[in-house]
Amino acid sequence: MANHLTIVMYHYVRPLRGSRYPDLKALDLDHFRGQLDFIQRHYQVVSMQEVIAATRGDVVLPDNSLLLTFDDGYLDHYAYVLPQLASRGWQGSFFPPVRAVREGRVLDVNKIHFTLASGAHPERLIEKIYAELDAHRADHDLPSNEEYFEAYSREGRYDDPRVTFIKRLLQKGLPKTLREPIIDKLFREFVTGDERDFAAELYLNEEQLREMYAAGMCIGSHGDEHLWLNTLPDGEQHDEINASLAFLAGLGVSTRDWVMCYPFGGYDERLLDLLREKGCSLGLTVDVGIADLTQHEPLTLPRLDTNDLPTDGNAPCKNWKASTI
Repeated sequence: MANHLTIVMYHYVRPLRGSRYPDLKALDLDHFRGQLDFIQRHYQVVSMQEVIAATRGDVVLPDNSLLLTFDDGYLDHYAYVLPQLASRGWQGSFFPPVRAVREGRVLDVNKIHFTLASGAHPERLIEKIYAELDAHRADHDLPSNEEYFEAYSREGRYDDPRVTFIKRLLQKGLPKTLREPIIDKLFREFVTGDERDFAAELYLNEEQLREMYAAGMCIGSHGDEHLWLNTLPDGEQHDEINASLAFLAGLGVSTRDWVMCYPFGGYDERLLDLLREKGCSLGLTVDVGIADLTQHEPLTLPRLDTNDLPTDGNAPCKNWKASTI
């Protein structure tokens, strides 16, 4: 049907075999190539500019249109993704958090990822977290460990309840003044004490982003600190968006018809109102589904995860539009 759009979400894309973190929840580079072969057989890759025009009724997208999106500003995207897209003449859309690029510090979300990928068993990490909570319970008037586990342990699409508990508790379940020291302590113990060097190996830099933009890639907003934006007070929401727009402008990226990609998929009506005020054209969520540009609010478009698509170029194409995802 006209103006249905498959948006695929990627994060880490890298050679995993023989790497320092083979257990990282990443898409192996060989599997990425296979997935692009699959996409080339079954879809027509479109640009962000075409999608924006389609939301306004100016164009009708081709059948089986697909948009490629890459979150979090990883060096993977320059080293491995860009050459693959350029060789096929495709545009990708990339969403780097500002502080990851500019400040040489590893974002909390990535500290959690690499701590989990370090080989430490989730039960051991939970024991460490519980010990920290016990040590600070009186100072912060914290609920019991059991209450926290009940609140944040859920079976996720790709994580068991223990891993979901660790992620959600450390991402948003604790006060910032407590969660950041706990995350730092775990990262130093299980990953590295040299945060600056680790960040330099993990994230894109500004020159690489400029090169990608000049090569025809789309660069959009992913906030400043990669936070759950729907948990922030109004002033902090404004700060996150303003910092990101200033960053894009500094790269030479137009802030007219700009695109927002919500960290963790977190948004609320306050944020949507702010984005409209700032002239945002599209917003990308982590809601699972195929976008219908005649029905979906342009600021809350759903996406598929890379894990939803096969990595075999010869695999048959699933009829997502007729499926319950």
